[in-house]
Amino acid sequence: MTSTAVQTGFDTGFLGTDAGIPALTEAGAQDAVELNGSTTIDYTHFSLALSKSRRFASWVAWNIDGGAMKALSRTGIPFIKDPRVPAEFQTGDELYRDNRLDRGHIARRADLCWGPAAEAKKANKDSFFFTNITPQMDDFNQSTKEGLWGRLEDAVLADVDVDDLKVSVYGGPVFNADDRVFRGVPIPREFFKAVAFVVGGELRCSAFLLTQNLVLAEALDLDEFRVFQVSLSEVEQRVSFTFPAELHAADTSSVQLQEASERPPLGSLADIRW
Repeated sequence: MTSTAVQTGFDTGFLGTDAGIPALTEAGAQDAVELNGSTTIDYTHFSLALSKSRRFASWVAWNIDGGAMKALSRTGIPFIKDPRVPAEFQTGDELYRDNRLDRGHIARRADLCWGPAAEAKKANKDSFFFTNITPQMDDFNQSTKEGLWGRLEDAVLADVDVDDLKVSVYGGPVFNADDRVFRGVPIPREFFKAVAFVVGGELRCSAFLLTQNLVLAEALDLDEFRVFQVSLSEVEQRVSFTFPAELHAADTSSVQLQEASERPPLGSLADIRW
């Protein structure tokens, strides 16, 4: 690899210890788009698996180097479909025009902009492919009152003595059979995120679930959205993949499996068990 080459894909050894990518279930693999014979699609600093039936990512995994972040502008970068992937398996601007749905990044743009200039710029651009986008209510995506979800990565870097300021994150939508349909597209109402990091040489992983209760009628309304800390096993009950064994062994959650309605949501970042 030359000095000008750009490293692509999620780096499983990024944290200095193995933290692999999710493994699709048999049904998940059958539903996944294949690129060059693989169900894992690589971009700069992140990888993902794409659901054919739902036309959104099943999971996205990305690396964050907090010590090498670059402040890059998003101006002039368009949201586009990935030309490597059949357009029929991607959801584009036809869903987002003239309504309150935002094009929400799964792997946050700012998380990906690190490393040498060329690499950071490529990651910035790659983050805008629709394969990395899911519909989110404008309040959820933009409002400062619910910054909890978007600040999880920042929080672990700020509040925990993370080795080398490096974090790996796994995130995506939860596909439910009864997701409400808007413009012919079932809109995910739940999202998961798992944040993996190393403290004092020990791998840790904290998982979270966000629920946005959508009311889709003539207009789009947001009833409420709440964030819960959950176990990796609970996330797996809702998705079509499993997390690597190394992450399960590092799970920081002591929350017993229970219905979300019986578990209090996180009130602030201080409630998180890292």
